[in-house]
Amino acid sequence: MVWEVIHIIDIALWVIISGSVAYVAFFAIISLFYDKEDRVAMHAAALSQRMTRFLVLYPAYNEDRVIVNAVERFLEQNYPSDLYTLVVISDHMQPETNRYLASLPLILLTPTFKKSSKAKAMQYAINEVQGNFDNVVILDADNVVRPEFLSQLNILCSVYDAIQCHRCAKNANNDVAVLDGASEEINNTIFRKAHNRLGLSSALIGSGMCFDYELFRKNVFLLTTAGEDREMEALLLRQGVFIKYAPDIHVFDEKVSSQDNFQRQRMRWMTAQVQSLLYQLPKIPSAIIHGNINFVDKTIQQALIPRSILIVLLGGISVLMTLFIPDWCEKWWVLFGILAVSLFIAIPAQLRFRSFAKVLTIPALVLRMLKNMLHIDRKNTDFIHTQHG
Repeated sequence: MVWEVIHIIDIALWVIISGSVAYVAFFAIISLFYDKEDRVAMHAAALSQRMTRFLVLYPAYNEDRVIVNAVERFLEQNYPSDLYTLVVISDHMQPETNRYLASLPLILLTPTFKKSSKAKAMQYAINEVQGNFDNVVILDADNVVRPEFLSQLNILCSVYDAIQCHRCAKNANNDVAVLDGASEEINNTIFRKAHNRLGLSSALIGSGMCFDYELFRKNVFLLTTAGEDREMEALLLRQGVFIKYAPDIHVFDEKVSSQDNFQRQRMRWMTAQVQSLLYQLPKIPSAIIHGNINFVDKTIQQALIPRSILIVLLGGISVLMTLFIPDWCEKWWVLFGILAVSLFIAIPAQLRFRSFAKVLTIPALVLRMLKNMLHIDRKNTDFIHTQHG
């Protein structure tokens, strides 16, 4: 009787975990397919004479270490300076930083929030900055872009109302940063590139985003949690807005370099994931009735087990089963192998060897993530800041 119960638990656990593995494996394979992008529409957009007027927002909470470099690099754009307005929302930054920023050709806003959040910073900027804009760009304080950034976006803005650029690592100074960068690229492959190749919307990241101005203005004031990117994505998908992933428009992002920062960052992400799942689940029946596949898919994403936890969980169960119940271990090793191959496919070729060489760092990071799970508050809306170097 006891063994029957254990066997049922074993099968049930395998089925639950296999759902997350199957999702990753499916989209990893899809990412290998040829991109069937509408070349005619993109060619026509490239030939058009439309020049987009951009509002560029840099929400910066306590970001004195990185904001100056990011802004100085952005001002090197080869796009006409009279067609973009650069805005820094300085929240809890030092007076000397604000004085220097004020000397640059940008608009400096210095709000004082009782409870800070990125959503509040963006809402404040939309209220304060007046102008006739076509699109709004959201960048994090550590994001660095190339001089052709706005010129490339200008072409896509003629076709798409919501664009997610290719956010990638600008540092790989230790094992944690390398794994964080690899995780970002896996997300780009599975939740962005592969989704677009199936005609599904890309996931948003939180920065390197571009939206039609009126669309953004209508939705930004509906954001209430610290997971503003997930909220925005859910809002757009419910409205039937397609999100385009732009793999050739790079936004260089600083990866976390310490386990403490990794834990803090993942705490914010896991809290946002739980909040998004609870928000979206009641709306699933309506999405199914109206054939909103993108919204259904997004809700499924929120229910997935984080990949790093999957790796350690599957590896640990496979070893334990081999040692104590070898007759039941094969299905676990098969699942572990499928996950490993899928992640290998999803990581860009130039990063594969370096990323897999750091796998021994993963268990310690996962322990910190599991610790986070004990402290998740689904009602918490506090902004959890990730310190940059």
